[in-house]
Amino acid sequence: MDKFTKQFSEYAKSVGCDLLGIAPIERFAGLKPESHPTSIFPEVKSVIVVGKRITRGSLRGVEEGTQFNTYQLYGYSWLEDRFLSITSLRLAEFLEDNKWEAAPMFNLPSEIAPMGIPVRPGTPAPNVLLDFDDAAVRAGLGEIGYLRTFVSPEFGARQRFFVILTDAPLTATPVSTENICERSKDFKKYCPLGAINTDKEEVIEIAGKKMKVATIDFKKCAECKNGAIPNRRHPSGRPDRLAAVCMRTYMVHLEKKGSIKNKFANPFRTRPAWEIRGDRTIIEEGSDIE
Repeated sequence: MDKFTKQFSEYAKSVGCDLLGIAPIERFAGLKPESHPTSIFPEVKSVIVVGKRITRGSLRGVEEGTQFNTYQLYGYSWLEDRFLSITSLRLAEFLEDNKWEAAPMFNLPSEIAPMGIPVRPGTPAPNVLLDFDDAAVRAGLGEIGYLRTFVSPEFGARQRFFVILTDAPLTATPVSTENICERSKDFKKYCPLGAINTDKEEVIEIAGKKMKVATIDFKKCAECKNGAIPNRRHPSGRPDRLAAVCMRTYMVHLEKKGSIKNKFANPFRTRPAWEIRGDRTIIEEGSDIE
């Protein structure tokens, strides 16, 4: 790591960054212009992925079925709109104070269709949107888990990302070689609505890293009453599943398996999980307690 990258990394920790990954622009080779960083910043040399954890305690009220606002604020909207936004802006300011241009990128759903026309020949229509989970893999922060959610060795699925595009030639983070998720077909049982189809698997390859994933019926996720939230940015975006029973159970599994570095004195789940199927709330003794 060169001196400036080290200074930048140390500063990132000081302003609240929990995860920091750097991908050279060459790792994005093969992406279409509609989702390529150079379509936004042609001179970009480094794609920086900035992450903040979702605290496990912000999921406590959802797990008990008694308080949902804490997660929606501290684990979702405020975490992105305030805390992560401020951290990302501080990092962009640090780069520009050192004479490197920095373009902070907000995490909008990459499923949103273009909302304009090309302004010059050979360029995509606005708005070009990056897939932040894809970028996080390229930046060496982890992998796409079997349930099509990004997982890191530090926090599992409990993090959110912003991206900064810069012309600074920073030292790259190696692509992760860790296998956090064992990609078990047993994960199918985590969804009470049957949205996880383990009979239809595919292999995603990002920057040479191959990851097997199940098929997820996101239309069912959008109807889920077990902690999932409709995408607040755009109706075409995937629902936020991180507080849903499927992902909470997945978190319990990863913690019990010892896959996550963020350890706790007590287990997250000590009571049977609640589930809503149709109009019925079901609590089965021992259900999904890993």
